Amino acid sequence: MALERASFPTDAWSADAMGAELASPHGRYLVAEEGGAVVGYAGLRHLAGGRDADVQTIAVAESARGRGLGRLLLAELLAEAGRRRAREVFLEVRADNPGAHALYASEGFVEIGRRPRYYQPDDVDAVVMRLDLAAWRADGARPTEAGAAT
Repeated sequence: MALERASFPTDAWSADAMGAELASPHGRYLVAEEGGAVVGYAGLRHLAGGRDADVQTIAVAESARGRGLGRLLLAELLAEAGRRRAREVFLEVRADNPGAHALYASEGFVEIGRRPRYYQPDDVDAVVMRLDLAAWRADGARPTEAGAAT
């Protein structure tokens, strides 16, 4: 929760919301540690049998940024979505977070819409993005549904 609050100071999830998310059978969460400290985490939600999945969150501690950890966490979430047979992955990103937006775009996510004033209390728009998972895998040596490299 310390990293959640540091990463999202005005709109962090509550401990109850995070606990429910971690306990959900529809989610997959990853944690990155350095020296016993959590320096990153990421979560995916996918309902069994569904064609789509959602990136719920990605956070990287300021001290661990710029080393590719966010990209690594995202890639593993996308691989997990493929293993679960999702065909599309969606996410929302704050319009005032160009670094995250650039990361997602570099992996093939495209903007499909905006949610005005979605992030409160800051009145910041959410940029809604979509990724075609088959195209993402075809773009390079990406994991397939079975987990093997293509």
